[in-house]
Amino acid sequence: MANRREEGRRGAHVGILIPMADLAELTRMIEAALPGSTCELVDQGGGDHLAASVVAPQFAGLSRIEQHRLVYAAVQERFDDGSIHALALRTRPPESS
Repeated sequence: MANRREEGRRGAHVGILIPMADLAELTRMIEAALPGSTCELVDQGGGDHLAASVVAPQFAGLSRIEQHRLVYAAVQERFDDGSIHALALRTRPPESS
């Protein structure tokens, strides 16, 4: 059985194969771009509509939009290649002790 990334999905144009998001890879991309972060990703349907919850120390003092921009930047390559069409985000800095 091929993995989801190899199977892909058909694009709007017949014959164009668009890769599906690899959740483990995306999690690694976000956690690598934001050291010390934790990321939980779920597929919301279709393989290209995702939701992520990210907790990262880099978010301290940033507005929500600035936090989201950091996450989007970490996975921009997957938006560009069509693996991700939509990414809903919940972000926050770690809770202080």
